[in-house]
Amino acid sequence: MNQIERYVERILAESTPDRPLWNIEKIRQGKINGWNYIDGCMMTALLNLHAITGERRYYDFVEHFLDYYVFDDGSIRGYREEEYNVDNICEGRVLFDVWRHSGKEKYRLAIETLHNQLLHHPRTPAGSFWHKAIYPNQVWLDGLYMAQVFYARYTTAFENGQAAEDILRQFCTVREKMFDSETGLYRHGYDASGKAFWAQANGCSANSWLRSLGWFCAALVDVSEEIPAENVHFHEKMTGIAKELAKNLLPYIDRESGMIFQVPTQIGRAGNYPETSGSAMVAYFYCKGARLGILDAAYAPVGAQIFRSICERYLTETDGKLNLGGICLLAGLGPESNRRRDGSFEYYISEPVVENDAKGLAPFLMCYTELLQSKKEDPEQ
Repeated sequence: MNQIERYVERILAESTPDRPLWNIEKIRQGKINGWNYIDGCMMTALLNLHAITGERRYYDFVEHFLDYYVFDDGSIRGYREEEYNVDNICEGRVLFDVWRHSGKEKYRLAIETLHNQLLHHPRTPAGSFWHKAIYPNQVWLDGLYMAQVFYARYTTAFENGQAAEDILRQFCTVREKMFDSETGLYRHGYDASGKAFWAQANGCSANSWLRSLGWFCAALVDVSEEIPAENVHFHEKMTGIAKELAKNLLPYIDRESGMIFQVPTQIGRAGNYPETSGSAMVAYFYCKGARLGILDAAYAPVGAQIFRSICERYLTETDGKLNLGGICLLAGLGPESNRRRDGSFEYYISEPVVENDAKGLAPFLMCYTELLQSKKEDPEQ
């Protein structure tokens, strides 16, 4: 077992379903854990580790964890459909794997529970899912990862792909509404009504935020993987969006740190910093995109170098324990009652920076498994 896998073992040993070590938000708030996207990202990373290493303990942990949340009738502890929160769909992607491995019917029922939300989920006039009911008509870049991977898995597994066009339309709408031609990147949020206090004249928030870009990058490759290759139109469009973004991100990789900054367009500005979670997702995007043929093979070593840079800068040891730092704890836009979250540079650099939170740890491990996969396919690397 290598250093990174020993680190994972320690995190798992110190985590329970109601109090996982990687959910720093809940720990700081003193709240019991509930169904959430943070755990979903961690479960995804662990299933990837199981798939590439063959180590059963990773899968067993995931099933035990989900058993606590999913009841026999398919209802989910702490989940409320009426919140219409796309974040709550994210963890649903792992239910497919655990259902197939375990054969437990409750997981298939839980899949239907979450899909039912998407059937009723409110949408913008252009057809995009609202980010949450409390954010009417708003699309956040990270929401594409939260909802669309599950949606793609569902339509491929149960509907013969009939929702693929709807999924593609939502990505194309983001490209149309949220792409910033001056920077080549995407803005964090878009309000189709233009009423949000943070919305500029075009409906978008003021800046690009690295982690939201990272979620979008990961969504491009993960969703594409779920849709059969026979859907040529889907893959041509998605590949076009992915290739454009992959190229446009290159100038924002900081030469000194080898990473990307919290506010990518303002490298070196006082208070800005190389951020782990978004950098890891971009690295994952480059590595997996190259492996799947969505991106040119030359992007794989770029992703590998970003991963190494994260390790060199933020993977540290204290009292014999590894910790992963440089992780922005959280960031968002509004609501009206929280005008501090205004999408400004000053806002993004004001949020806490923490260690071991799964919003950074999970993408880090997802990238790690991509590197293991590449090594397995080409031992000479």
